[in-house]
Amino acid sequence: MLSSRATSPELIELGERIRKRRQEMNLSQEALAEKAGISINTVSRVEGGQTAMSIEIFRKMIEILETDANGLLGKNVTGSEEKSQIYELICRIQNLSRKDQKIVFQTVDSLVDGICKYR
Repeated sequence: MLSSRATSPELIELGERIRKRRQEMNLSQEALAEKAGISINTVSRVEGGQTAMSIEIFRKMIEILETDANGLLGKNVTGSEEKSQIYELICRIQNLSRKDQKIVFQTVDSLVDGICKYR
């Protein structure tokens, strides 16, 4: 699951981005650990840049933190902030009931139609 202890600037920066995103979502380390199926100590070591995580855990982090790999890796892809916002919104919508999703889709559809009409 995890590699042996390794500290590098990249791991430290990744850990900082994970911590920042977790805090933005008001998730405790305990809650993140439970959702990812790892220990609290592992979350602490990942956030501190003291250990690398497996691809499987990284994928879980992306899903739980409602972000994308580029965001967590700190890659500056053109339009990545907008893509990240869209992805986060899609993740939030996916967590809604089907009835609430339908309301969101109808509302967004109406907003886009209105914007296009008045351009």
